[in-house]
Amino acid sequence: MVRSMTAFARQNADTEQGRFTWEIRSVNSRYLELHFRLPDDFRDLEPFLRDTLKKRLNRGKIEVFLRFHAANAAQGLSVNAALVEALNQAADQVHAVIGPGNALDALRILEWPGVLEGAAIDTKALQASALAAFEAALSELITAREREGESLAALIQQRCEECQALSIRADSLMPEAIAAQREHLQKKLDELLENPDTERLEQEIVLLAQKADIAEETDRLRTHIDEVQAILSRDEPIGRRLDFMMQELNREANTLSSKAIRTDLTRIAVDLKVLIEQMREQVQNIE
Repeated sequence: MVRSMTAFARQNADTEQGRFTWEIRSVNSRYLELHFRLPDDFRDLEPFLRDTLKKRLNRGKIEVFLRFHAANAAQGLSVNAALVEALNQAADQVHAVIGPGNALDALRILEWPGVLEGAAIDTKALQASALAAFEAALSELITAREREGESLAALIQQRCEECQALSIRADSLMPEAIAAQREHLQKKLDELLENPDTERLEQEIVLLAQKADIAEETDRLRTHIDEVQAILSRDEPIGRRLDFMMQELNREANTLSSKAIRTDLTRIAVDLKVLIEQMREQVQNIE
């Protein structure tokens, strides 16, 4: 299964204690990079989240966001009356020393640690709900990566077929190209030499034909293309393998271009390099 490294997933989960919203964003990267933004109450989940992602993903820059909105947060607050009374008595003692005019106001009292008390929270149940929602978000992300991966594989497959057709076309042009080159050289030598050495001429033409022969390059091109198509069918991370094959394809296309002895062969080499570059760009997004 071909997977893209580019995807996005969002999952909401409502519980009695509040609402979770998970967002997972994935973009291409040479390695697996994990980044988390979690509320303070859920930071201890990070090691588990990290292990889960490492087991199910292989490459990509992954950003994980969690937002939690507590249900009826304001209704769950209560005032620690005993602490407020103690603070007030302490303030009276201070006033007796420094004089009036520095009384504590209500807001400053509420800001004092421990004055406001929240309703008791079942942390274990809350974290279990959060993890269940995360699993759903991760499954959605993987499905999106696979869906886009299928599209990338189809594009690469199409360009492989076009490269195959171009390599066959190049092979079919070679006999005519060699014959034309032979005729061209013969005319040049006939003009320069009154009595040309036909044996030596034949040897030079054979050497030229060998140098201009592209059969080896086109054979390797087709072999590499077959390997790319085989890699696309593997059920494993294939991005790095495909990236290497793009380098090899480009190497053969460059050699073919350097050997081209006619403009139509040069155009084929250029078209091949364009197709290979298009595949290479797509491969950068594959896991």
